[in-house]
Formats: sequence, structure tokens, C-alpha cells
Amino acid sequence: RWFLPDLRALVTVDGRPDELFLSYGELKPKGEPKTPYFGVAHTRDGGATWEYLWKSAANQPPNIHDAWLTERFGTYWGENPLAMAIRGNLLIEGDLGRTMRSTDGGKTWDAVYSRRAGDGYATTGLDVTTSYGVHFDPFDPNRLFISYTDIGLFRSETGGDTWIGSTDGVDRAWRNTTYWMEFDPEVRGRVWAVMSNTHDLPRTRMLRRGTGAFKGGVMASTDGGRSWRKSSEGMEEAACTHILLDPASPKDKRVLYVAAMGRGVYRSLDGGKTWELKSAGLPGPEPLVWRLNLHANTLYAVVARRKDDGKFGTPNDGAVYRSKDRGETWLRMDLPPGLNGPTGIAFGPQDRIYVSAWARTDPVFAKNAGGGVFLSSDDGKTWQNTLKDPNMYDVTVDPAHPNRIYAAGFQSSAWRSDDRGQTWYRLRGFNFKGGHRIIPDPRNGDRVFITTFGGSVWYGPAGGDPKAAEDIVTPALAFSAR
Repeated sequence: RWFLPDLRALVTVDGRPDELFLSYGELKPKGEPKTPYFGVAHTRDGGATWEYLWKSAANQPPNIHDAWLTERFGTYWGENPLAMAIRGNLLIEGDLGRTMRSTDGGKTWDAVYSRRAGDGYATTGLDVTTSYGVHFDPFDPNRLFISYTDIGLFRSETGGDTWIGSTDGVDRAWRNTTYWMEFDPEVRGRVWAVMSNTHDLPRTRMLRRGTGAFKGGVMASTDGGRSWRKSSEGMEEAACTHILLDPASPKDKRVLYVAAMGRGVYRSLDGGKTWELKSAGLPGPEPLVWRLNLHANTLYAVVARRKDDGKFGTPNDGAVYRSKDRGETWLRMDLPPGLNGPTGIAFGPQDRIYVSAWARTDPVFAKNAGGGVFLSSDDGKTWQNTLKDPNMYDVTVDPAHPNRIYAAGFQSSAWRSDDRGQTWYRLRGFNFKGGHRIIPDPRNGDRVFITTFGGSVWYGPAGGDPKAAEDIVTPALAFSAR
């Protein structure tokens, strides 16, 4: 009578071994519409008979009360539970995007990962989303954005208290991920964003099949990011991961640069209306340009590592390139011996250069060599590895306090230096493993945002919380070099 369903989780009731709750998906009864069912089934007789407590299909049943995820993506996005727990009449489930709770033995379910608040939603702290940046409208302190993977771009009009999706006008194929945004500092409402169908870059697992299938490009908005239109004429489709505005360019002809994984660097001289590829000197045939920066009239490009095998001196190496002619030609910078996985670049006072990097795994070298934060005070001629960490994701110079440097990575690490990167201390209280980057709050110099891989965005004191309970042990490999 039934096609085989996808069974994912099974829990029993304490003291009643014949009573079970089962997570099922892809249930297609013969003779019924092809739309499959998913949810939770219940038995009191060891599986002889079943009651379908949660039975979702294209339409949500009235006993399932979800928050924003179903509203934004439909019923199937979260799928059926990956895990469940039970105590008395209390059931908790976790799926591909949500945490749901039942207090009546599974008869009704309510979202506990988020709650409706005003015209949007507020988090309860149970987010499982990946974020790349927090972006602030320079003309409205209450409007800010989070560039997300999988769920696209989100906007707050309430200073970050509540959030709504912000992808009106974006091609469906590009909505999956917004990697970065850039506001025009002089024109109210003007903003650009790079979006793609490819998530989780620059993780090397996303590069194993090459970049030929990557989709994405540039979107532009004139209403502060509420709605978007495509602004990619002259570009081949690519996973565009960063966009940079030259603030010295005239506001009626803005110069913009875009990092396009597998293509190189695109440049626009007319505010994003048209683009040209400017990749002469970048490593081919698929230059994996991940991040850009502009300092002292020199343009810098961080090229991601293609593989994690640790082999050095191959086309798989990451590198940093720079251009002194607005991208027309590129030259490779000398990096410290053993460093082949750069992830970010920043600039501080007295022309200090900071490069964050993932470590090498080549057994010929010391374990995790080449990872952390590297500092140069002589234009890249010599380098110091002032903070060692095997998976440092990015480094940030605080624009309001240029001697203050932040770094974050995948070892539950969020770090701060108050002496231009010479010594570092960990921000106590940030205990999430997958840190991405630290972004100072321009509205409050005592607070920072930390974007993460899988834990949304954290917000807390810029110096850490000395009273915070710790649930991790800082890796011995991460230390301050003095």
C-alpha cells in the first residue's frame, strides 16, 4: 500500500517500550496525490498501528505552527525531524532549519527557534544559519542587513530587534546566498549586493567539481535594499563573493570591483551598469578570487586555496595578489613560507598588513603550520605569525580604533589585539566553534557582531565578558606570540 518512506529518528517513552514516536518523510500512499507527506507518527502498540500526529505536505496542517521558515520557503524546506527527544508530554525536534516543540504529546507543534514580533521575527537563540556579514545603512541607523547562506539576505528596520527576508526582485537561482553588500556612502538608498546559488565558499569541498556550474552576480537597489534588480551586464555567471566600492570615485560614476570565484575580478566604471573582467596576472584557468581590499591606491585580491591536501607550490595554492593600476594587471605578493591558505586581508596604521589564513596539513611541515594571523610592517617583505590558529577565517581592523584588531576562526576562537596585532587575547563568552568574522558595531563602540558558520550572528561586548560561563577549552595551538 505504501512506498518506502524516509525514516530518520525514533524515540521511546520511558517505562512504556511499546510507545514510540517516529520521524518520517517521503511518504507516498498509493492512489493519493504524488505530493509526499512528512512529519511524526505515533504508536502505542509497538508499531502494529500508527497515528500521524504531524502530517505535512505542500500545505501546512493546522496543528503545526511554524515561524518564518515555512512562510519564506514553504513546508518542505525543513523536512522531517533529524532528531527528537521526549520527557512526559514534552517533545522537541530538530530538522534542517528549525527547532519545534510539542507540550501535548505531539498533538500540536510550535516553533521555538524564532518568534513573531511586530512585522518581522526575532530569534530565540536557536539559529542554525551561516552568515558572512552584518551591513549598516549609513543613512538609517535602524536599518541593517545580514548576508546569509541558504536563506538569502535578511533586513532589519528596527536596529536588529526584528528581521524579515529582503530578496524581492532577486532571481530565484541567486537567492540562496548573499555574500556581501556595499552601500554608497553619499547617495541615500543606493546599495549593491553579490548573490549566488553556491553556498559555503571558500570551503574547499565546494570546489571539488570546479566552478563551471556556479551561478550568481550583482544586484542593485535604490530603495535601501528593500527591492533589487540585476546589475551584471558584461559578467559571466559566477559565485560572486565580495563587492568593493572605491570611495574616491565620483558618485555619478562609481568604480566597483567584484570577486568572482572561477572568473577573477570584474570592474565597473559606471556604478555597476556594465562590467569588464580584469584578471591579467591572476592564476588561471579558474582564479578563485574570494576577498578584495583597497589601500593606498592599491587593489588587493585574496585567492582561495583549491584543496586542503597541504601540497605547496601547486595550482591549488591560495595567494594574495595586488594591482596598482585599478585591476588592469596583477602581481603576486610574497607570503610567509608555508602559507598557502589566505582567507582575509586588512590594513592598519603605518601601512601594517594583516593576513588571516587556514593552516597547511602537509606532514612534512609542523602540524597546522601556516594558520592564524600574519603581520607585516614593511609592505610584505617580512612577516610575523603573531596569532596561531589552524582555521582563522578573517581579520578586521576596527575603523574607530585602528590600533584594535579582531580575528575569528573555526576553533571557537574570537580574538582581540589592542597593540596593532602584536599580542592577542580571546573574547571570553564566544563559545561557538565556527567563527567567521568580527564586525564592530558602528553605533556602539563597546559591542561587536560575530558571524558564524552554522550559528547565525552573535552580539556581545567588544572586550569579551569576563563573567561568562565557559564550555570549551581554548585550543593549545592558539596563542599570543610576544
